[in-house]
Amino acid sequence: MEYTEIRVDPNDNCPMSAQLVYKNLTNPKRVIRVRIYEGEPEGVLYDVTGWSEHGPVNAYAVSVSDSGSGSAFLVYGGDWGLRLRPANSEGDWNLGAADQFGETHLVLADEEDLIEA
Repeated sequence: MEYTEIRVDPNDNCPMSAQLVYKNLTNPKRVIRVRIYEGEPEGVLYDVTGWSEHGPVNAYAVSVSDSGSGSAFLVYGGDWGLRLRPANSEGDWNLGAADQFGETHLVLADEEDLIEA
């Protein structure tokens, strides 16, 4: 079985760091949107891209082993993590955009919260 390693140092996209390893249960798939439920009963749909020091790269999701629920979906991107913005936003991906934010990675419970490319 393969593993996915998350290694993100603090950077201009994301001030947090992460160094984690997850055991894959499936092969990674490219994703372009995710639904996040923080404080919203219906969830909020976000465009997602991976981020590197050179800008956007692909974002991926993979089913991984999770000690709490048995399995979960890991969403990951480049060496600078992920960049998110409200779904269907106008304009380019940009570190200076007020409606965009960075994360090291995401762990989501349900596959239905992932929209593949």
